[in-house]
Amino acid sequence: MIAPRFTHPRRLLAHRRRLTEIVTVLSRHGLGFLLDQLGLPLQQRGLRRPTGTHLPAPVRLRMALEELGPTFIKLGQILSTRDDLLPPSYIEQLALLRDRVPPVPAKAIVAEIERSFGRPLERLYATFDPEPLASASIGQVHAATLPTGTSVIVKVRKPGIAETIEEDLAILRDIAELASRRSTLAASYDLVGLVDEFAWTIRSELDYRREGRNADRFRQLLQHRSDIVIPRVFWHRTTETVLTMRRVDGIPIDRIEELDRAGIDRAALAVRAAHFVLECVLVHGFFHADPHPGNFAVLPDGRIVVYDFGMVGRLDPAQRRELLDALVAVVRGDLDALIDSMSRLGLVRHEADRPALRRELQHLVDRYYGLSLGEYRFGEIADDLYRLMRRWRIALPPELSLLVKTLSMHEGVGQRLDPSFRPFPIAETYVRRLLLERYSPTTWLPLLTRWVEDSTRQAVDLPRRVDRLLRRLEQAELEVTMHLAELPEVTHRLSSMINRLVIAILLAAAAISFSLLLNVWHPDWLVRWAGPILALGLGSIVLASLLLAWQLWRGR
Repeated sequence: MIAPRFTHPRRLLAHRRRLTEIVTVLSRHGLGFLLDQLGLPLQQRGLRRPTGTHLPAPVRLRMALEELGPTFIKLGQILSTRDDLLPPSYIEQLALLRDRVPPVPAKAIVAEIERSFGRPLERLYATFDPEPLASASIGQVHAATLPTGTSVIVKVRKPGIAETIEEDLAILRDIAELASRRSTLAASYDLVGLVDEFAWTIRSELDYRREGRNADRFRQLLQHRSDIVIPRVFWHRTTETVLTMRRVDGIPIDRIEELDRAGIDRAALAVRAAHFVLECVLVHGFFHADPHPGNFAVLPDGRIVVYDFGMVGRLDPAQRRELLDALVAVVRGDLDALIDSMSRLGLVRHEADRPALRRELQHLVDRYYGLSLGEYRFGEIADDLYRLMRRWRIALPPELSLLVKTLSMHEGVGQRLDPSFRPFPIAETYVRRLLLERYSPTTWLPLLTRWVEDSTRQAVDLPRRVDRLLRRLEQAELEVTMHLAELPEVTHRLSSMINRLVIAILLAAAAISFSLLLNVWHPDWLVRWAGPILALGLGSIVLASLLLAWQLWRGR
């Protein structure tokens, strides 16, 4: 089989075998068009004909990611949370990647545990079940007991997974850089930034110590909530590749019949779950960002158990303030203030057509005008926002994307528990609390004090700065650096024009030189072969001229 060819950075050559495998799998599933859309045409010659093309493209994409292994399975899982980037049909298929990962043999898992601690398994755990409870793209979970008799779960990173992921991340980064130079679609969505964010996320999940710290932080933040259970981390049995936590079994939160048999009040359970999510998001700015039902269970007394803290979301105080400003702007009907908040959140670029965006937002706000708070559906609002973002090629910052997906999924879980469940009346109490805190003296007095300190320091330093500036002006040492957004593209076009001009001059010189040579130098052998040589020379010149003309027409 002939390897696909890219005009790629030299670094990509170091991963030619894996790159060939990636392109081959995509082509076999009829997904070569994805590379074409990113400005990465591949050489189809030598590749097998696509299979399963009768299946919808989202299904084929999911199948290709499964075949490509853990990195791409994880990429698909993360993309399943990005409704702002992909249509619903793709989101639905990528969400299925969660439960389709085959387990690693227990022998390899035991070897990884013993390597990580430097001790045999028998000295670490009293019992260890070789049959996994669950298997994910990066690790898998086994039941065990500590020598003290405490029942625990042991989460183990799959052997060799880190090296595989690092190679795939290097390939994805180089492809993103190349695509951003060649495709306006990739550049508009900041494909390089998306790959970097994905790399940070998956590297964080590779370190189980980070997941343990996340669990401890949730337990600390929610220690006043007796209705939320965060399993304890056993740090003496935890490393970068092994995580040991107390085993707390409960009824999965989406098993309605089992909840009813246990006598759980589902309406009250939905409200408790909403309070848990909204407090984490709006009060602490630190929330569970993988909220599928498998990560939540219910104890017989109604308490909620939270599992899997590998993926968390964070909102800093500035982001929470901007989100609150955006919400207030919507309530007041101040669309200009809403667009300003969207801009500060990184949603709107400076070159966006502001009047056109304002008109679209007005249509969106009008759709919900006059509804009571209990009539709002967060999922419907999110779907409308995603459609608007896809039209405008707006990509949510990762934290906000996780936030929207988290709130949408929790609303879905709440409505499954109780069809009459509405999250907005519950959220109203937290929003009012945040507004009161914003205007309370305990909040704005420290900000005012800091502003006075900064202004005073800058005022004191201003004369020295002005003196330095004037001195550099007098000594002609001042340099002004400008960055023009379109300058690289203009330079590239100018370089191409110059290259083509040089080729045209060389072609003309070759034609003239060939004619002069025939006039002054014509030995017998040249006279005999003059016809074929002349035809060959003129044919080459004509062919090169046509090729140059085609390139000029294509690049116009």
